[in-house]
Amino acid sequence: MDHNLPITLVYWLIALLPLAALLVMLVLLKWSAPVSGGVALAIALATSFLLYQAPFNNALVGIGKGAWDAFFILLVVWPALILYQVTDKAGAFQAIRKGIQKYSKNYLFLVLAFGWVFASFLQGIAGFGTPIAVVAPLLIGIGVKPVTAVVIPLIGHAWANMFGSLAVSWLATINIVDFENQSLAALYMAVLLWIPNIVAGIMICWLFAKWKGVKQGIWAVLIISLIHGGGQLALTQVNPTLSNFIPAIVAIGALFVLAKWKRYSEDAGLKEETDVLQEDENDEDEDEKDTDLSMNQAFMPYYVLTVLSVLALGIPFIQSFLSQIEFGFPFPGVGTGYDYTVEAVDAYSPIAPFTHPGFYLLVAAIFGYFWFKSKGVYEDGSLKEIRKETVDNGIGSSLAILAFLTMTQVLEHAGQTTVLALGIGEVSPPVVYVALANIIGIAGAFMTSSNTSSNILFSPLHENVVQSMDGLNLSHVIAAQSAGGAIGNAIAPSNVILGTSTAGIKGKDSEVFKPTLVFCLITGLLVSAVSIVLHLFFPG
Repeated sequence: MDHNLPITLVYWLIALLPLAALLVMLVLLKWSAPVSGGVALAIALATSFLLYQAPFNNALVGIGKGAWDAFFILLVVWPALILYQVTDKAGAFQAIRKGIQKYSKNYLFLVLAFGWVFASFLQGIAGFGTPIAVVAPLLIGIGVKPVTAVVIPLIGHAWANMFGSLAVSWLATINIVDFENQSLAALYMAVLLWIPNIVAGIMICWLFAKWKGVKQGIWAVLIISLIHGGGQLALTQVNPTLSNFIPAIVAIGALFVLAKWKRYSEDAGLKEETDVLQEDENDEDEDEKDTDLSMNQAFMPYYVLTVLSVLALGIPFIQSFLSQIEFGFPFPGVGTGYDYTVEAVDAYSPIAPFTHPGFYLLVAAIFGYFWFKSKGVYEDGSLKEIRKETVDNGIGSSLAILAFLTMTQVLEHAGQTTVLALGIGEVSPPVVYVALANIIGIAGAFMTSSNTSSNILFSPLHENVVQSMDGLNLSHVIAAQSAGGAIGNAIAPSNVILGTSTAGIKGKDSEVFKPTLVFCLITGLLVSAVSIVLHLFFPG
């Protein structure tokens, strides 16, 4: 791409300012997400106009695309909120909590099963925030504190973002980057993605009961991670499209085998060691009404969600048929005073409604309402209460997500995102750039709430750097970028807000960010280290 963007330290720091300010406001100052997003958007607009010579129409196109990106995510947020309220008002989570204890009394095993294995399975078939929206309420239902219930699926599903959702991120990446050897690139990606998988399993055990939790859960973590990471690694060499989907299903089956092991079927005695469980996990909350629902009856909307998702999204020819209907808006090309241009598009990021996960969440929610109503578990006025609480939780979340994603597009259209990536390339020798490509991927996912968008945003820039820097291998760099894009989903503000909204803890985003940032720091450093090893000893 030809442009005259100023790749200097001052302009690099200015481009970084909106993102740094957003993180400070959310985590340190603990401002609300809508306010933090609005301020970050204002900073992005100001720097674009005043320093990056972006005209007004440039910002308008960025805002329009950001609004469309936000709409895509909100199509998950609102049905997920409805499903949560429909289930909660029926007393179904209480029934799930009681019923699940008949299968295993080991709470750590149950938390791993829901927060890591089931979340990865949902990412494998649906993605786009579905694991967080579905799993966080389920964890609360079995007695996990709400903040931790959001943190766990955020870190538990992250590894599956690249090859999950039938490898949509992989397919997008190979369409914009010219690999000499696609199989080798996929292999490197799978190696690096194994790191956040096993770290997630261990960290969930740590969150539950520190070292005692790790000691108790380590065998389950190693077995499941071998299935997840090892299975994905092997299948990328056979069929990348199914390389995450199949191991995720096999891991679900492995849970039933592990549940027969006394180590994971009986109470491990960790309840006194953990502060993850709510104090009343064995007692009926006075605000909860008793219910005659069985666990299977209570789980029925989630069964419907899973079966529909597997049939429609997991079977390629059905998925291809349903995805024929799609729509998106055209946007004109725009440029800046630095000759940085973004080309026109006939249909930007088109949405296929019948393969969008929000559609299946909505179907599950509607089914759930009539199912629970037929069981006579709703009190008078429940529908009105469902509607009110959905709206109350959804409006603030929607405004925040809108602000985050419009900020991202404003930065991209002004060329500030390009300056961030190329600035790193200007001062980094090959071995350092390979390590930092992972950090760029994390930043991209933080900005866009999407591994796919992060790769689309930065992969062409990495390709330009590789072509201009001797000693760099494109497969190494894009593998690191992709692993970072997956990891960054754990701290993506839109995903965090989706979790806090469906968990009923709106406004506690900063409490969720702290452990997820630790996860990103640990996995980011490990991925960078392994990327350096691949660069030095496996030059391709």
